Amino acid sequence: MTVTFKGVPMTLCGKTLREGGSLPDFTLTGNGLEMVRGSELTGIRVLLTVPSLDTGVCDLEVRRFNETAAQFEGVSVYAVSMDLPFAQKRWCGAAGVDRVRCLSDYRDHSFGKATGTRIEELGLLTRAVFVADEEGKLVYVEYVPEVAEHPDYEACLNCLKKLPGSCRAAE
Repeated sequence: MTVTFKGVPMTLCGKTLREGGSLPDFTLTGNGLEMVRGSELTGIRVLLTVPSLDTGVCDLEVRRFNETAAQFEGVSVYAVSMDLPFAQKRWCGAAGVDRVRCLSDYRDHSFGKATGTRIEELGLLTRAVFVADEEGKLVYVEYVPEVAEHPDYEACLNCLKKLPGSCRAAE
């Protein structure tokens, strides 16, 4: 699969995921430098991949998911990037992001390779959104064609609304 970054074609490494498939296993690093295996993430999961939290589109995307998708009871939202865990923790604190858990793929690029989101030319992750149900089946997959653009928020949120076990939190 090829995506573009500011109009320049980029090559994605790893296996492209598809709706109906299973969320693959991977290993990430949490903000305390702890290892986090994909198999440890349970329930309904939204996994956002972003190039870097310190860029405008990524910043807005994660903030938006913090305010909207994270309001669903029974849904866990994760933002995955190559940013170091220290930078992720700093960014979350400065941005007031407290309902999206940031995880880093900096160590061995396990997530990027397992999900086909690692950009060969940049060594970063492309922008993508994956929604897995409670059994780990992928019910929504979006690889954003232009890395510098936003994902389809409404399509992802509509998918979440239809999932059993996901309900809007009381406002």
